[in-house]
Amino acid sequence: MRIDAFAEHCHELLSPLGAVRRRRMFGSHGFDVDGLFVALIVGDDFYLKTCAATQAAFEAAGGRPFRYQRAGREVQLGFWTPPAEAMDSPQAMAPWARRALAAALAARRR
Repeated sequence: MRIDAFAEHCHELLSPLGAVRRRRMFGSHGFDVDGLFVALIVGDDFYLKTCAATQAAFEAAGGRPFRYQRAGREVQLGFWTPPAEAMDSPQAMAPWARRALAAALAARRR
């Protein structure tokens, strides 16, 4: 799937949460819902924001963390892939997207 088509699909998956804004960043896309940064695409993967309260659910569902190399060491950010079946529809994505929104709200309160 082309990156723009994939980004549009991810936009649709998040749309039940509120006003979704997609923006280009680092050659890919980031997603805000009602002004809160909740997701990003890196390569062929869609990642949702996590926090201490939500990360375990992503891990238990088989998600993978977003990692990259910086200055010779691995860096892991608070973004995880949702389970594969969540990518099928907005309804399937809803519980995972709500977790991402909760994580974004928690980060804003800090």
